[in-house]
Amino acid sequence: MRADRLVAALLFLQARGLVTAAELAAELEVSERTARRDLEALTASGVPVYAQRGRGGGWRLVGGARTDLTGLTSPEVQALFLAAGSSGASPELRSALRKLLRAVPEPLRPQAEAASRARIVDELDRSGTAMTAVGPHRTVLERAVLDGVRVRLGYARPGDEPHERVVDPLGLVLKAGHWYMVAGTTDGLRSFRLGRVTSAEPTDEPVRRPADFDLAAAWRSLAARLEDRLLAATVTAHADQDALPVLQRLFGGRLSIGRLLADGRREVEATGPSLEVLAAQLAGLGTQVEVVGPPPARAHLARLGQALMANYGAAREAMIR
Repeated sequence: MRADRLVAALLFLQARGLVTAAELAAELEVSERTARRDLEALTASGVPVYAQRGRGGGWRLVGGARTDLTGLTSPEVQALFLAAGSSGASPELRSALRKLLRAVPEPLRPQAEAASRARIVDELDRSGTAMTAVGPHRTVLERAVLDGVRVRLGYARPGDEPHERVVDPLGLVLKAGHWYMVAGTTDGLRSFRLGRVTSAEPTDEPVRRPADFDLAAAWRSLAARLEDRLLAATVTAHADQDALPVLQRLFGGRLSIGRLLADGRREVEATGPSLEVLAAQLAGLGTQVEVVGPPPARAHLARLGQALMANYGAAREAMIR
């Protein structure tokens, strides 16, 4: 008989007061017969549990006996459930959290449950990107998610000026080395990369949370759109062997290395949000990488080369003189 199941049974009794063997079986995901044996084992081990017969009966702790297994403060409870309550948690960890939730004093349970749903880790990482800095605003946004308050958010996309909007923070997600916030906006659910947040000011307004909101499901939908944008364009190139490690660091899972060419170079394919972005990224490798298609990517590289020549050509001639 597993000790962890007996602990779970005890905590369930503590939380519910009066339970039937069928209710305990459903909670522990065992047969009703096994649940009844567990209750009898608790009685045999000296725990003050007794059976109440007849209609409306069940099993009860004598005198409402309580077993506080935590002694945790509210911030400690939230920190624990934040750290461990993600969708990527193992079955063993989820089981432990369920038992701990039963042991947490009643006033702290809403905070614990909110924390367990506040953030997830998306383990499907095709980029190979290392963990990056998240900026100074993650703590504020995480607190807003837990407290259920709206935030006045400053945000700047690459190449744009920062702009502010009021959003409803609903959860945080870690994917491919970057933290994102899933939030409700006037345009529906959106994701915001924390590294691009320029300011975050909590308001006194409560969050407008969609009915039956599920962070993991919402993120899957948003991530599919993000993935489509990240993989919107593809270029083919011939790369020197020495350039391959650099390309792998640059593109991660978005790089495909193909056949060996007669001149010793490798055929490669790289995907990205646009041909212009891909061309700019590959331009830094100079003659080590030759983009062979599609033609618009080659044309954009030619324009980049002309612009660079215009900027630096005069300086080079002056140095020669």
